[in-house]
Amino acid sequence: MRNYQRSINFSALAIWLGVLTIGLIAGFAAGASPVLPGLAVVSLVVLGFFFRNLEQAVLSALIIRSAIDGIVSPPLPSAFAIAIDILTLLYVVVLLFQRRTVHTDWFLWFFVAWIIFQAMWLVLLPIGGLGLDGAVFATSLREWVRLFSWLMLYLLVMQLQEKTHPQTVINLLFWALVIPLAIAFLQMFVPGLLPSQFAPLSGGVLSEGSRIRGSIGHPNSFATFLLLFIGLTTWKLTITKVRWPWLLLLGLLAFFYVSTKALFSLMMLAVFMLVLIAPRLSLLKLIGAVFFFGLVIFLFGSTEFGQQRLGSIAQTPLLNPDIDIWRAILLSYSDNNSFNWRIAQWHELLEAWKQYPLFGYGLGVTTHIASNGLYAHNDYVRALTEGGIVGLVSFIAFFGVQIGRIVQLMRRSLFNKTQNSLCLVLLALILTMPVGMITENVWSHTMLFFYWFTLLAVAGWDWNAKPTT
Repeated sequence: MRNYQRSINFSALAIWLGVLTIGLIAGFAAGASPVLPGLAVVSLVVLGFFFRNLEQAVLSALIIRSAIDGIVSPPLPSAFAIAIDILTLLYVVVLLFQRRTVHTDWFLWFFVAWIIFQAMWLVLLPIGGLGLDGAVFATSLREWVRLFSWLMLYLLVMQLQEKTHPQTVINLLFWALVIPLAIAFLQMFVPGLLPSQFAPLSGGVLSEGSRIRGSIGHPNSFATFLLLFIGLTTWKLTITKVRWPWLLLLGLLAFFYVSTKALFSLMMLAVFMLVLIAPRLSLLKLIGAVFFFGLVIFLFGSTEFGQQRLGSIAQTPLLNPDIDIWRAILLSYSDNNSFNWRIAQWHELLEAWKQYPLFGYGLGVTTHIASNGLYAHNDYVRALTEGGIVGLVSFIAFFGVQIGRIVQLMRRSLFNKTQNSLCLVLLALILTMPVGMITENVWSHTMLFFYWFTLLAVAGWDWNAKPTT
């Protein structure tokens, strides 16, 4: 048995060194930079730490991911995702060599099938089966790899099962808030201390037009990131006896949530609170929910910028019967109304979709179709344009299956209050996403889904089992 394990260890080491060697050869063949030897050493250290201390490596990665999202030069988030993909695949291969258990569940296998199905657009694109040709293949491939990294993260977190208690994982996730909130504080009060990649979206110190984004790439992405942790904080409030630290954190998150000045986030928050209190409605919960939502609305409307954002809705077809869709499109060129601009954007993309209705244009290529080079700001329009009717159906089915998975976990965890409460929070969170997707690019909020699939994996663990480490 000992000789067998030694042979397996040598096989694993051969895999690591083989990947490293291939990377070095490819780098030198492409014109290696002077920093490549240093990167090779770092890669070797990371590999050794990852395989020797899986729990610490994965939990550390979950914590630091939020701190690097805004660093796009060099593109650390992309490198991080690729590293997760490679390390996860290597780890699973080693487990199979060692004939050890690879933890999975039925949703993982659905996820695998869905990702493989999305690869169909990668095949159709270069052979002329879509609205665009192979010139945008790199864009589609990058989008597919982004989705694939979510699958790998889910698979990797599943391997912590029976090693780490689920509450330990979630408690450690709160450390992922430290850097984003610290940078958000500086963005609001002393933005001059920050490098350009972490500067507010626009404006100066506490200016009406400035929008904070922490260490996240965009204020809207920061808003959904905060909403997820607002959900986790409310979960902690339901399971802990000492509540005042979590109440303080909830107030702090609400303050920064409003400071993103993302109007769509208010509707997401309203849906979240409605779903959260509906199953066990009580007068105390209702008062608390109304108070919290009223505080958020008050803070949002207390600034001139927030008032303008709320008032702009009245100049759209939604609330003004004198403005039809065509007039809204014409007004969008001059009135600086983001709602009318969205209507014009949707109309342009839907007209383009009509030319290739079945399979669309390809994954992630909306920016190549829109004349202004921007996303759809409606994920249903985006899914329809990029994937056609088939892509839209698969997009909706993907969320439908996740909702079904959470409902299943809620029924299975009726006798575990802590797990059941988390599942209710997850259900409330995922039901906010389709609402936000009506006017925002939630599908492109990689940070949200990075932590979302972590939580979805943890929620499916056996919470009654004792971890081995």
